[in-house]
Amino acid sequence: MMTSQTNHSARSLLSKTKDLLRQSGLHARKRLAQHFLVDGSFLKVILDAAQLTREDTVIEVGPGLGVLTRELAEQAGTVIAVEKDPSLASLLKETLASYANTVIVNADMLEVDLPDLIRDYHLHKHGMSTQYKVVANLPYYITSPVLRHFLEATLKPETMVVMVQKEVARQITARPGGMSLLSVAVQFYGEPKIIKYVPARAFYPAPDVDSAILRIAVYAEPALEVETQSFFALVRAGFSAARKQIINSLAHGLDLPKDRVLSMLEKAGIEPTRRAETLSIEEWERLWGEYNRAQNTWGRPIGRPHRTGPGLIHK
Repeated sequence: MMTSQTNHSARSLLSKTKDLLRQSGLHARKRLAQHFLVDGSFLKVILDAAQLTREDTVIEVGPGLGVLTRELAEQAGTVIAVEKDPSLASLLKETLASYANTVIVNADMLEVDLPDLIRDYHLHKHGMSTQYKVVANLPYYITSPVLRHFLEATLKPETMVVMVQKEVARQITARPGGMSLLSVAVQFYGEPKIIKYVPARAFYPAPDVDSAILRIAVYAEPALEVETQSFFALVRAGFSAARKQIINSLAHGLDLPKDRVLSMLEKAGIEPTRRAETLSIEEWERLWGEYNRAQNTWGRPIGRPHRTGPGLIHK
């Protein structure tokens, strides 16, 4: 329930957002899915989830008008805000000029080399660290590519606190029975948790769907002891026809005879009539072990995945 103080805070931030856009001759660009957070109560939730200190380097993706960026600058040691929109990047360089610990980078985050970014813009005065956190209100249309960019990087963040679509957050945090390729992939790299749901009215302009603040505690090493490429080739094959029984989807996705798939499933202790969304990541690990042993027994490759895709995480 919103209190009168919360209502006032939301109206105040909304007015400031509209004024700043008008004064700068800017407007929210639908093509870039720009929805500015105008309810300050959710800023505190994001910041509390990030657990920032003056030792932290933070990368913010899509800072927009800098509402979150200012708060990050007050708490972190270094803030690297990466903004694709050149008009917004130019505005941010003006409005955030007083923050010596903050740098605005006009670039597409998906084309940025993370080690280079940290090296070039690290502003700590006491030593060099490659550890960093990601805190961002992510544009909806690049949620999965951005997660992939960070989680698959050689230099991974220690924590990600991101605003994403509510349904995407639910997919990512799903348990067996509702798993997807996205949930397997994110849970392979870290432990995701929904911190709070955020209604559409908390943004200007309001999007068509509600959002969620998602925290991912990124593992130092992946959760499973597998070879990444072949593991996800197997998982992708399993979800290639998600509504089918796992024996059928794997046979189709790997282009394998059913008797070979059945043998792998039985040795992994997985009922062949189950569906991919019911498998836990530990069961996928067991199945990969049998798949890997079968490759060694029958010769490589034992199957040909119909679809591999450019990366591991996608909707």
